[in-house]
Amino acid sequence: MPRDFAMQYLGLFFFMIGDGVEVGYLSPFLVSSGISEHQVAFIFTLYGFAAAVSAWGAGLLCEYVGCRKVIIAGVALWVVPQVLFLAWALPSHIVWGIFLTYSIRGFGYPLLAYGILTLIVKEVRADQRGLASGIFWFCFTCGLPTLGTVVAAINLPILGEYLTFWVALGIVILGGGLSLIALPDHSHKPNALAIRQDSHFSQLLKESYTHPSLLLICVIRAINSAATHGIIVFMPFYFVQTLGLSNELWIHFLETIFASNIVFNVLLGAVSDRLSWRGTVLWAGGIGSSFSCVLLYWVPALYGHSHPWSVYVAAILFGLTLAGYVPLSALTPSLLPEKKGVAMSFLNLGAGCSVWLGPLIVYIFQPFIGVAGVIHIYAVLFFISGILVSCIKIPHPSGKSLHSQNSSPMFSLISS
Repeated sequence: MPRDFAMQYLGLFFFMIGDGVEVGYLSPFLVSSGISEHQVAFIFTLYGFAAAVSAWGAGLLCEYVGCRKVIIAGVALWVVPQVLFLAWALPSHIVWGIFLTYSIRGFGYPLLAYGILTLIVKEVRADQRGLASGIFWFCFTCGLPTLGTVVAAINLPILGEYLTFWVALGIVILGGGLSLIALPDHSHKPNALAIRQDSHFSQLLKESYTHPSLLLICVIRAINSAATHGIIVFMPFYFVQTLGLSNELWIHFLETIFASNIVFNVLLGAVSDRLSWRGTVLWAGGIGSSFSCVLLYWVPALYGHSHPWSVYVAAILFGLTLAGYVPLSALTPSLLPEKKGVAMSFLNLGAGCSVWLGPLIVYIFQPFIGVAGVIHIYAVLFFISGILVSCIKIPHPSGKSLHSQNSSPMFSLISS
């Protein structure tokens, strides 16, 4: 049951709070320390690449060495590089040291977070998996970036930027320690010979060939979070400079998206257990996000000055529809029930790719088609993800897929 993982949820909650403290001020802090904006962008690129690789490998490593070791590795790969980053690289103004330590730290949080997620979906019984996934994403999003930025706002005026980094480190250590309390690890581990004969990459190639639905999961998950990573890049300028709205309205708008998403992560996760994992992702996630994403552009443009409350309604709706993708975490292990960790690696890879996919779309298309064009690209991608989820074939105990057993495609969407 999900309650059996209470300490892991609590540990994830605090860990992600600590990880999210720096989100709002790290970039200007590095620039003020003498690092150019171009170099900061490169540091963030390296960090994102490390996070993507780590997210991809988390599920596979859980399958091979066990979730406990993966979670411990996540804590170590966050804490040790961060200590070196704060105690050596930053005070010495060694640029290559900052590059190295911060990039290595990028491997940390995905191993802990997705190690916990993989453990939960492997152990929680199927009829509670949607709720368990919803609680996971509630804790994840509550910490990063929601409460992390609150901790920063409280500590920055009192302690300053540098000491606030150390506060964040303490919160991460607290969260990592809590996640290891009563940590079960009953996952199956193949013998050493099997591991040597079947590399991680060849395992992915084999499973993607025999189970193409796993590739669809990866693509859908990448689309799910791409827009949230992308709008942070350009929407502040759209709100303040283009529309002439206040920076305060933009900040509250962003906070409302994440607050709404936090609430509905749990709600839609629980509802999907009763209705349909796949149907929830299709209608609430894909189709719903496609519609609500367009509103992010038009509502502030048309009503931002006359009816500011409507901007928050649009934000709430977007956070709600993004929560429609939560059942992906419950659906994915069902595609490969004998190798749940391998299946989760596809989901985690998609999550990692979304970190660079969203900003990349902005970088490529905004100069040519503007903010409206980028928003509508995200909307089209959301719609495509809904189509893709309808193509996922869920294995049935009889050996046939649920998708193939039902003559009506719509009927198959209400069966998980």
